[in-house]
Amino acid sequence: MSVFDFGNPAMQVYAISSSLAVLKIMGQGWMTVYRMMKSNSGLASPEDLRPGPLNREPSSEQLDIDDYVDRSRRMHRNDLENIPAFLAIGLLFALTEPPLLLAQILMYGFVVARACHAAAYATKQSHEVRATFYTLGSLAVIYMALHVLVFTVVRYGFG
Repeated sequence: MSVFDFGNPAMQVYAISSSLAVLKIMGQGWMTVYRMMKSNSGLASPEDLRPGPLNREPSSEQLDIDDYVDRSRRMHRNDLENIPAFLAIGLLFALTEPPLLLAQILMYGFVVARACHAAAYATKQSHEVRATFYTLGSLAVIYMALHVLVFTVVRYGFG
């Protein structure tokens, strides 16, 4: 069995958690589009004011910041700032064949922390609440990065 196939239990955990994380990123983008369409506001660029089938009567006010739309856009940006690091290090972490329970705690924990962060952001919770969930996810990614670094150096040296 290769560590790079789905016979590796940590790779199975990575496949599930990374799929969920990617769906979160893509879903948040669609949520932003939905909110723009629903509110007819929060457009991002001046060229968005060109008339078309979905915006027959554009107005300059559509470029004004609308918190309903912008909150979703900020959530999407936050995902784009955090999830790619998980996708990269999670794969390398899975290749180290960590104990299954450790992989589950860290990877599923990251996904749950991101979901809780999104829920806290969407419901306008305090920065402290959002920061708690960010911190949990961040610590999981940092641990995986350190695990990969130590594993690689101990097993293979500095190259």
